[in-house]
Amino acid sequence: MSLKVEFLFDFGSPNAYLAELALPGIERRTGVKFDYVPVLLGGIFKATGNMSPFESLHGIKNKPEYQSLETERFIRRHHATKFRSNPFFPVNTLMLMRGAVAAKFEGVFEPYFRAAYHHMWEEPKKMDDLETFRNAFISSGVDIDQLLARAQQDDVKKGLIDRTTDAVNRGAFGSPTFFVGSEMFFGKDQLRDVEESIVEQIGRPVSRTA
Repeated sequence: MSLKVEFLFDFGSPNAYLAELALPGIERRTGVKFDYVPVLLGGIFKATGNMSPFESLHGIKNKPEYQSLETERFIRRHHATKFRSNPFFPVNTLMLMRGAVAAKFEGVFEPYFRAAYHHMWEEPKKMDDLETFRNAFISSGVDIDQLLARAQQDDVKKGLIDRTTDAVNRGAFGSPTFFVGSEMFFGKDQLRDVEESIVEQIGRPVSRTA
């Protein structure tokens, strides 16, 4: 039985964007494929009483500056040259995340995912504004009107709720969250542990030159 490895993400999390940049390298070195699982971060926060660093670090001396330093180190390590802070942050991601579930159902997840991250964190826009949202995806060649219609259907809405509820039930409290089998890891700074856990669970040496 193959190992199930999951990346739980919300497009509104810059740390999830940054973490995802490292996943192809882990996949090459270990031979696994991550399952990309859309969740609604606002729903996770509500269910767990958590809040974003944008809120929780407000007014705290030194810690926000240190976290910015850690982010800069991560960006350098993983050559995240396209990353830009979104001036409209925080963005309500309900429309984006329903669209991700719809894209999965319709078999167009990869182009939708890449376009969403591009317009959130590479050429940042106010992606909770419907007109901005539509124009952004159209410019990336995504048939967004079809996906918007699909995203209003009950199975898509339920799909996002179910994925979010399941994440909380399994221990998640934020994004990015990773599951390697039943083992949970939180945050972009745990990627080395994620890879080590994969290697341990598949039981074979990893190629560091791949």
